[in-house]
Amino acid sequence: QVQLVESGGGLVQPGGSLRLACAASGTIVAIYSMGWYQQGPGKQRELVASITSGGATNYADSVKGRFTISRNNAKNTVYLQMNSLKPEDTAVYYCYAFIHRVGSSGRYDYWGQGTQVTVSS
Repeated sequence: QVQLVESGGGLVQPGGSLRLACAASGTIVAIYSMGWYQQGPGKQRELVASITSGGATNYADSVKGRFTISRNNAKNTVYLQMNSLKPEDTAVYYCYAFIHRVGSSGRYDYWGQGTQVTVSS
């Protein structure tokens, strides 16, 4: 099947940086768009950033200029570089990917398990 495994979360002080990574593995034919959502305490899950297979990116207004999404298609991996972190960035971050896997008729969304990012002094 297909798995998305995230890494890179943790505790950081305000103004600091973290880099998240999410690697897809399994019987994959193709990966289309990938991205990251965040879910803060008591909040709904919200889109942070997305990137197409061709490299076109989209960001939430709250992270523009601070976060950068990128991907390595050869490694089936998407990254989120987070700079100038603020306490309000504290959340569980989930990666997702639209994947066409072997044996399926189309593309479906797959999700990582989530990684905690805490911004606090």
